[in-house]
Amino acid sequence: MQNKKYSIKNILANLNIDELNDMQLAAIEANKKHKDVVLLSATGSGKTLAFLLPILESIDFDNKLTQALIIVPSRELAQQIEGVFRLMGTGLKITSCYGGHLRETEENNLVQPPAVLVGTPGRLCDHIRRGSITLPSIETLVLDEFDKSLELGFQEEMAFIISSLPSLKKRMLTSATEALEIPAFITLHNPAKLDFLTGKNDPAAGLTIKTVLADEKDKSDTLFRLICSLGNRSTIVFCNHREAVERTSSLLSQKGIINEFYHGALEQQQRDSALCKFRNGTVNVLVTTDLASRGLDIADIRYIIHYHLPLTQEAFIHRNGRTARMDATGTAILILSAEEKLPAYIDKDIVEPIQLPETATLPEKPKWTTLFIAAGKKDKVNKIDIVGFLSNKGELKKDDIGLIEVKDFFSFVAIRKSKVGEALQLIKNEKIKNKKVRIDVAK
Repeated sequence: MQNKKYSIKNILANLNIDELNDMQLAAIEANKKHKDVVLLSATGSGKTLAFLLPILESIDFDNKLTQALIIVPSRELAQQIEGVFRLMGTGLKITSCYGGHLRETEENNLVQPPAVLVGTPGRLCDHIRRGSITLPSIETLVLDEFDKSLELGFQEEMAFIISSLPSLKKRMLTSATEALEIPAFITLHNPAKLDFLTGKNDPAAGLTIKTVLADEKDKSDTLFRLICSLGNRSTIVFCNHREAVERTSSLLSQKGIINEFYHGALEQQQRDSALCKFRNGTVNVLVTTDLASRGLDIADIRYIIHYHLPLTQEAFIHRNGRTARMDATGTAILILSAEEKLPAYIDKDIVEPIQLPETATLPEKPKWTTLFIAAGKKDKVNKIDIVGFLSNKGELKKDDIGLIEVKDFFSFVAIRKSKVGEALQLIKNEKIKNKKVRIDVAK
């Protein structure tokens, strides 16, 4: 038994979870009995904890080298896993590495090796070639959403990474869909397979699927009237292309729908800003590509709108996985033009048609605004510092301050919209931790 310095009870309390679900318990048990495990389970079912807890079981707390590596297909998933691990409160160090993040910052973080390293294939290859990672000590490998990594063409990078790990003893692969044949370079040895998928044609529990017909080929007016009818509930609109995302977002803005757009061509700070505004209620509508269909852990998303029909059944499943997570309910709505038909993989008998009202009334505007603060973790600024600064210097009450997200070099904080102007005036010449930093409304 390794030097165990944590308790499951404390971890669950830190994560505000009452108990582990059946899938997580099965994953923990399978990892005790088998070296290699393949876990198939729906998006939002808690797969992250299902592999982080077995990783903890394998870690020697007295070993100060990197012992576990988690490979993910996107930077958002890397950030999410890092965030969950930190909240667990184990005292162990975790570092994430991904494109769009300063490599020099990551190299500095790797000087003192983290117990757990999580990253995207390209950036991990870069660090391996530069000698930044302590490879011989890594005994546990997790490929999270491995089907997506294969789909995105990361085979060569993953093969290089795995071939660079001489001491692997345990491998765990997770996915929310049945993947293609697992490549030989992963070298699984009689893996235990846990299949918690409910079936490809079954909607997720709590998920309602609806359709709305667009009279015209251009669906933008139908989308506008649909969002108006849904009110100011948290909604993700999926498009198939980046250009369509920006065009659709712009058209909605022109019609008075406050929204943000999000896709892979944005700079990291732009992506962080868009997601933060969506999380904290500054906007209730996020227009995006399928990039947002995986790895985003945003609570209480009520509606998924398929502005464009998903290109595959897997894309449909992952898009819908953003809502109806765990025990929550949600609704997926497909906008169909006169020329489009419901995809064959969707059971027509479970789909409900929507008739939109003749008149559209703009939903109530969000009550929050997001401030950008040009200081973050590397400046030794944390959430407590920001709350204290805004309370003392900005004269804001606790209820006027919403969600705070602190990144490496900048932070975002939600402020009640009615208080923003006055607060900005009060803090414009003030310092955070004896340093003058730029603070303004997030772009």
